Amino acid sequence: MTPNLSDLSHALLDAARKAGADSADALAVTGTAMSIEIRKGALEQAERSEGTEIGLRVLIGRRQACVSASDTSAATIQALAERAVAMAREAPEDPFAGLAEPEQLAKGWDIDALDLMDPASEPGAAVLEASARAVEGAALATVGITQVEAGAGYSRRQMHLALSNGFSGGYGRTSTSLSAVAFTGQGTTMQRDYAGESRTYASDMPGADEIGHRAAERTLQRVGSVKPKTGVYPVLFDERVAASLVGHLLSAINGGSIARGSSWARDLLGKQVLPAAISLVEDPHRPRISSSRPFDGEGLATRRREIVADGVLTGWVLDLATGRKLGMVSTANASRGTSAPPSPATTNLDLTQGALNRDDLITQMGTGLLITSMIGSTISATTGDYSRGASGFWVENGRLSHPVHECTIAGNLRDMLLRIIPANDARPHLSTRVPSILIDGMTLAGA
Repeated sequence: MTPNLSDLSHALLDAARKAGADSADALAVTGTAMSIEIRKGALEQAERSEGTEIGLRVLIGRRQACVSASDTSAATIQALAERAVAMAREAPEDPFAGLAEPEQLAKGWDIDALDLMDPASEPGAAVLEASARAVEGAALATVGITQVEAGAGYSRRQMHLALSNGFSGGYGRTSTSLSAVAFTGQGTTMQRDYAGESRTYASDMPGADEIGHRAAERTLQRVGSVKPKTGVYPVLFDERVAASLVGHLLSAINGGSIARGSSWARDLLGKQVLPAAISLVEDPHRPRISSSRPFDGEGLATRRREIVADGVLTGWVLDLATGRKLGMVSTANASRGTSAPPSPATTNLDLTQGALNRDDLITQMGTGLLITSMIGSTISATTGDYSRGASGFWVENGRLSHPVHECTIAGNLRDMLLRIIPANDARPHLSTRVPSILIDGMTLAGA
């Protein structure tokens, strides 16, 4: 029987009060996850996990401690609370630790509007295996593909958060996924590429044939890869990898990095970080999207906001503690699990799309590199110096010429982001919607 998560979280709060905590927050999470993996036509792995986890954070003055467990018995809850209080009494003081004020808390949210739980029945292992074999078969049906690794997965997760300041709320979400990695050639001439999709509702998933064929086509396009020329060229980040650039910006404006003074963006608040007319918008309320949520990990109401407006950075990504450190209010970006205190993290993001498609940008760039895959990274958090391994396609005279691999691209994020030219090909179902991005004048190390 599925445990009552609200009862568990409030039992944790009651136990914390009895053990001597001044304030506390409690999180109870339950979920089921299944995954199937097919390799060389055989069932490689079939896993199912289900369980409930509980987490408790207690505060005594400005001292805090976190504990967690997977046993939800009354005895464990009592012992957990007593242990947390004992730990908090020995912890160093943190002047910025503490819960939200009651007037800051989320009220009256409409979880149904977010539509995060697929009402369809949980698929059995046989259904997932059939899906994985279908995507495998579609890839293998393409001439030239010699091997396929396919996978299918499903998860259903629910949570409830309760705080001693009066907040209590919970929600759930589902996810269905299907992927394939296709191979061609052998030894040093072997090439591989992938395709994968994930949705909140299984009925929104594209067909297995589409995913398998896409993986196969991408792999065959990699045949004959060579190292590109060394020099300074325009670089086009394909939509599959372009979101990483936004990810580096988000890491730099995270309240934790800013409060430590360790970010290359620490002096950029209120300044231009992207070209004019390009914005970066966070919207936690998009229906059926994986990162949507009605409240954050500290019970504050989430909201739509422009992190970057017309190229100008408007604010940091903050939870309560980092906001207090910086003399600011939380942006309702607290995220947390059962075993650690909250920390800042974003939800759904949209980068302004451009007027041109990817092919238009390829024509515009003339000669340069289209990146479709990246590996490894050497990125300085304090200076923004950027270096990553890449592969993709060489562009000559505005046309794709041949596949390339084993090269490194380098630049400085602060300068790179100011020169981005976005395409208009962001996929609408993704939590982070970033189109292909062209950046001129990047250093390329190849042959």
